Amino acid sequence: MKENKIWLSSPHMGGTEQKFVKEAFDTNWVAPLGANVDGFETDLETYLQEESYVAVLSSGTAAIHLALVLLGVTYGDEVLCQSFTFSASANPITYQGATPIFIDSESDTWNLCPRHLEEAIIDRIKKGKKPKAIVAVHLYGMPYKIEAINAVAQKYEIPIIEDSAEALGSAYKEQKCGTFGDISILSFNGNKIITTSGGGALVTKNSSIKEKAIFLSSQARDNAPHYQHSHIGYNYRMSNICAGIGRGQMEVLDAHVNLRRAMNDFYQGIFNGVVGVSVFKEPTNDFYSNHWLSCILIDKQLTNLSSEHIRLALNEENIESRPLWKPMHLQPIFKDAPYYGDKVAENLFSNGLCLPSGSNLTLKDQDRIEKVFKTIL
Repeated sequence: MKENKIWLSSPHMGGTEQKFVKEAFDTNWVAPLGANVDGFETDLETYLQEESYVAVLSSGTAAIHLALVLLGVTYGDEVLCQSFTFSASANPITYQGATPIFIDSESDTWNLCPRHLEEAIIDRIKKGKKPKAIVAVHLYGMPYKIEAINAVAQKYEIPIIEDSAEALGSAYKEQKCGTFGDISILSFNGNKIITTSGGGALVTKNSSIKEKAIFLSSQARDNAPHYQHSHIGYNYRMSNICAGIGRGQMEVLDAHVNLRRAMNDFYQGIFNGVVGVSVFKEPTNDFYSNHWLSCILIDKQLTNLSSEHIRLALNEENIESRPLWKPMHLQPIFKDAPYYGDKVAENLFSNGLCLPSGSNLTLKDQDRIEKVFKTIL
């Protein structure tokens, strides 16, 4: 009989979430407005600082979609997007009838390559179409090269949508991720650092953009006694119940980050001195990752192991692991989209693996994981 499943990244409740949810039920505020919605936004704004204004929404995907709408992206436009990411970074571009232009990663942070980004911008301008926005992702909680990417964006006056879905609690030079973009987004999906079951947020430095986001996310109802609509709206606002879960989760956010980072240290200890296997970590002290997921990279030329070999060995012991994100330019749905870069993202996908990283993993769980690696190494 197999032992209980060890998940890659499962929800981790702190214990006070029910207090806020009960308050929502007791006051009968269960719709997408109420004290928890306002309170969760305030909690996030206080945490992020940097004069941040937050609108909580139904998902991180919804936040990217609204960011594109607010930046004026429309049919026929082009949007530059990191290829090595989850599809939710790119799908909203197509919602607007725009075309994603995919960019390769660099090997230090596994994120958007500034050299290929500029190459793509120059080429698209030559082809007569200047991109309308850049979607840059902090993958697995690792901040992208903020200064290099921002320098390119500012040079060509293209706004950045900072996809910080995986990076709440991460920072670059002590400034929190989620505060570097023209518009930034967060995710509170069930597998994230904190969760609201589903949910996300749009972050901006401009209070009027926050108000526009709330307006659009609430079906864009005009200020009239009857239902009147002068804009296309969306049903994207977070419910007061989900926001209550978020308020409780904010109380344990820093603890969850520390526990995830401890899991990364755990894997660094396991693979210390193992030739051909490296644990993904910060390239310099300027970067501070929440290590939402801890990942390893296998050099097949230096070891007989492969990422699939390790995945199957873990699976045999009822332990979940997962290949790294398959790049968007290799996905069937985006096979015709332009791509700029080399094969960094492709090689990461072929040779990398995400390992169990949850903040709720026990010492017993860690012993089971370590036993598998001792067997196969």
